[in-house]
Amino acid sequence: MNGVGTRSETTDGQAGTGTGARVVAEVRGLRVWAGERLLVDGVSLQLRAGRVTALVGPSGSGKTTTGLALLGQAPPGARLECEAVLDVKGAYVPQHPAAVLNPARRAGALLYEIAARQERASGGRRRGRRAAVRARVRRALQAAQLSGEHSTGEALLRRFPHQLSGGQQQRVVLAQALLLGAQVVVADEPTTGQDAVTKRRIVAELRSVARQGIAVLLLTHDLDVVGELADEVVTMREGRVVGSSQEWEPPSPRATPTVARGAAPAPSGTAADLFRVRIEAARYRDRDCGTVCALRDIRLAVPAGQALAVVGRSGSGKTTLGRCVAGLHRDWAGEVGFDGTKALPRNVRSRTPTQLAAVQYVFQDARGAFDEHRPVLAQVARTAVRLRGARPQEAAEEARATLARVGVDDGTAARLPGQLSGGQLQRAALARALLARPRVLVCDEVTSGLDSGARTGVLDLLAGLSTEEGMRLLLITHDLETASLAHRMAVLDGGALVEEGETRTVLGAPEHSVTASLVRAWSPQR
Repeated sequence: MNGVGTRSETTDGQAGTGTGARVVAEVRGLRVWAGERLLVDGVSLQLRAGRVTALVGPSGSGKTTTGLALLGQAPPGARLECEAVLDVKGAYVPQHPAAVLNPARRAGALLYEIAARQERASGGRRRGRRAAVRARVRRALQAAQLSGEHSTGEALLRRFPHQLSGGQQQRVVLAQALLLGAQVVVADEPTTGQDAVTKRRIVAELRSVARQGIAVLLLTHDLDVVGELADEVVTMREGRVVGSSQEWEPPSPRATPTVARGAAPAPSGTAADLFRVRIEAARYRDRDCGTVCALRDIRLAVPAGQALAVVGRSGSGKTTLGRCVAGLHRDWAGEVGFDGTKALPRNVRSRTPTQLAAVQYVFQDARGAFDEHRPVLAQVARTAVRLRGARPQEAAEEARATLARVGVDDGTAARLPGQLSGGQLQRAALARALLARPRVLVCDEVTSGLDSGARTGVLDLLAGLSTEEGMRLLLITHDLETASLAHRMAVLDGGALVEEGETRTVLGAPEHSVTASLVRAWSPQR
């Protein structure tokens, strides 16, 4: 098996190969083609029962393509070639699980259907079948770590997917896989977009899955999670295996985030420079629970040239706040706008092209924000044409230059969205928003799918746009390293603003227990 080792030790002190565990999935000599372009070149991989294999590498290295190929799947328009493959029942937990959940059905509908089908197939008596089905679902929820939420797992399953946080959506998909009896689980960037506390829960969840004898393939750029969870490590770059776990070293412990990247607070600005956010309440409707309040009594101000980080646990209301600012949330009361001008319409459909350009939103689920049938370059360029009236040729040239700034080359930009990695699409989504030349840029986990090198480049770019061009940044993030870019930080919990102040002060001396728990979880040695 090319490039695979293990962190377990044998009696002579050498790294073991993990050959004692049964091989449940294997691929040899894998090549994946997209037209004339070779995406994956000669990869061989084995997965063993009860073990976690981490496939690591930068964005675009071929991790997701390899993981899907192991399950017999391929990206749109791609073809697979391999010498041999061991076919087993497997399940794929995508980076953005909302993409595989039906938005029109409650989250638990498919779980109960699967359990009912299995119960009928088992030949159990009709009497008592409903209780048996519920017991099957309950066991799956426990295995997927969904039964320890603020409300019970079964209560969460009565909600629609958009009413769940990303972490909750992910665990619903995992519960489906466990109910189906998967022998292999491919987890694609499972900690992407999760706060430090939730990230630890996901690590425990995957460890629990492996203990059930299931082989886990972890596709990730998060080396902290790799060091904590993986039994074996494969390193990929540009579609090839380039290293083994014996050559891989866990990252050194991170320093406690006591000083923000924007070390000196920026001037507060004049009244005319402020972008104000006032949200009295933001709600969504639930058939069982009635009207649920997602945000309440939020007041924030962002001067020109400054960045505000919005942090909090998964489900705290961060994304809802950003969607209100961008006019994408339907049911909310309050107003947003620039001092000295009329407040922006609350609904995006009522905003003029100029108002749309002024406030741009970069979605966490970049794949869902692109038309899968049109090249990425054309979709990025269209922003300048539609919102600024640029000529198509000029817009295309500006799009190429902006894409290059965020690390997306011409060849990649010419492809369809389905042929790009999640990290590449995130950068393309950022470029598309920048082409509007916004006065306010709302970035929802914009660096979550990026490896450390790409993340640093994007953060440096955003810092430059903020300080040099006067753009206001609203950074919605779980990552305190990303948050440390900002001049100020706002912490949400349960839809309420629980702490707000200069970033270095909030990180260095948190006052609220929620903030303190996030800092401790992000930096355990604190």
